[in-house]
Amino acid sequence: MQTLLELLKSSSKELQHSHVGDARLSAEILLAHILGCKRMDLYLHFDQPLEEKEVKAYQLLLERRKKREPVAYICGSVPFFHLEIEVNKDVLIPRPETELLVEKMVDRLKKEDLSGKLFMDLCTGSGCMALAIKQNFPELRVAASDISPQALEVAKRNAKNNSLVIEYHLGDLLEGFSEKIDFLCCNPPYISEEEQSSLEEEVVLYEPREALFAKDFGYEFYERLSQILPSYLHPKAKIFFEIGKGQKSQMQKIFCQKPWILPQFFCDYNGIDRFFFLETE
Repeated sequence: MQTLLELLKSSSKELQHSHVGDARLSAEILLAHILGCKRMDLYLHFDQPLEEKEVKAYQLLLERRKKREPVAYICGSVPFFHLEIEVNKDVLIPRPETELLVEKMVDRLKKEDLSGKLFMDLCTGSGCMALAIKQNFPELRVAASDISPQALEVAKRNAKNNSLVIEYHLGDLLEGFSEKIDFLCCNPPYISEEEQSSLEEEVVLYEPREALFAKDFGYEFYERLSQILPSYLHPKAKIFFEIGKGQKSQMQKIFCQKPWILPQFFCDYNGIDRFFFLETE
């Protein structure tokens, strides 16, 4: 009968042979998932013998990881800003950069009078950003939209599972929405088709293409939003975007005319201009 540590060592080697980049981390996360414990708790019980049914269940997950299926999809959920977010092939896996965007939005919103105000999350996907905002500001009315019915079902389950109330709208950006908005965030598809070869297999093979790639060299949705947003926004509305690497210059051009004012860029953990904030007159 294998001990926990023995199984971790052998499974890590299996994943390495399948060219999985984060072999040891994947092995640890998947084993913790099978055992229902935290990853770091594995090393408190490293000499624990494992039951045959646990090993078999673990091996099934390892086979999926060998095929480069993301760990988040195998486990079915990820932690995000003190929430547990369900993810599957219908939605993107939330990244640390998006969690940083939420952190910056929370800092901004703390300075605002939120009474009677509406926050909209476009291209919501799993709903992680909308839910994080609602959790931090219960008094704020939060809505979210997505063009994918499947993604919206995931977002609705996440709201229910985290006991938060969000208004959901199915449609292309703000299609069918008639109210004025005070705060808006959007992490749209922004990867150009030309960049596909630079992406990891986990992303290309498993995550939804429609949530990743955009036309016009990645600027399709920003171009559209620059045109349609003004009619949906209150004066002094605040906008928060996530953007792609190297897109800063073009974003300045897209949003250079009225009613857009006070553009600001912020870097992610790697020093890349990743967030673009602006306001309306």
